Amino acid sequence: MQQLDLETQSLRDVNAMLQAQDPQTNQTKWEILNPKGAHAIACGLDSEIDVTVKGATGYYCGGMNKHATIRVTGSVGPGVCENMMSGKVVVEGDASQYAGATGHGGLLVIKGNASSRCGISMKGIDIVVHGNIGHMSAFMAQSGTLIVCGGAGDALGDSIYEAQLFVRGSVASLGADCIEKEMRPEHIAKLSELLSAAECDADPSTFRRYGSARQLYNFDIDNAGAY
Repeated sequence: MQQLDLETQSLRDVNAMLQAQDPQTNQTKWEILNPKGAHAIACGLDSEIDVTVKGATGYYCGGMNKHATIRVTGSVGPGVCENMMSGKVVVEGDASQYAGATGHGGLLVIKGNASSRCGISMKGIDIVVHGNIGHMSAFMAQSGTLIVCGGAGDALGDSIYEAQLFVRGSVASLGADCIEKEMRPEHIAKLSELLSAAECDADPSTFRRYGSARQLYNFDIDNAGAY
């Protein structure tokens, strides 16, 4: 286990060390100590390493991640996993705003609650939240999956494209063009797979599915007042 201590090393040096790891490295296990809410910890990683952040972080932890597995033992600030490409990020605590924003791939697991705009403009990432999410989550979500084991705030899936949303609890309101959809066997199977990967034992059959009604794809003069 390689240890990096932000009390004695600069954030720039810590990130540079992690980013420099060769894909074939045998130094696969890393710990970051004393994060103390620092921003942009473990950003831009590009190799199959396993990084544990021992404490809470600030903005953009794990941003642009590719291949790496990152686990945060505390909570995270806004924009965790922003623009993530692949890999896995697990947050043991809560997440602030726009978790997983614009993520293209990989898996983000939040074991606590997530604030507003979770999964905004997601483009292929899978997000599993063990708790609740705030308002305007999955706004303009293009593809990928958002699974919420608790409830969702107002305007869920506003202006959604082809992302799939699964919520176990109540939904305060649905956003423009987002509707409840039928749960089929293939959706149960997908839920089972992602919940297992997210270390969650929730029953897939207790979720409801939401997605696009596909009424906002093209301009219609008769609906001009709705745009």
